[in-house]
Amino acid sequence: MSQEGQLKFERTSSNRCGVTMSAGVEGTAVAEVMGEKPGVEIRKYPAMIRIDADNKLEFDLEEIAEALGVEEFTPEDFEIETSTHYGRMVKLDDRVLLFANPEDAAEAIGFELPTKE
Repeated sequence: MSQEGQLKFERTSSNRCGVTMSAGVEGTAVAEVMGEKPGVEIRKYPAMIRIDADNKLEFDLEEIAEALGVEEFTPEDFEIETSTHYGRMVKLDDRVLLFANPEDAAEAIGFELPTKE
């Protein structure tokens, strides 16, 4: 049997991050907003939407609220619509960030990682 098309395990970083969202009104609006951003990949399935990118994803909650026609879309609203994610998630008041690299996430929130000696 050929190994083409089979999954392969590697202990290296993919440098990817992403979310799976419900394919409802909110998830569709998020996908439409994110689909306009360079380097963001959107894949739609019957009940879910995948949003993936290299290195970093930045969800601007004001842009999403505007697309939905609502006054506010909070990090908690975002989490309700997200069924799963991969990468390090950082929730701020006005945006949700996902990083492929944990060091980048730590830097974004001003957390100093212990140095290796």
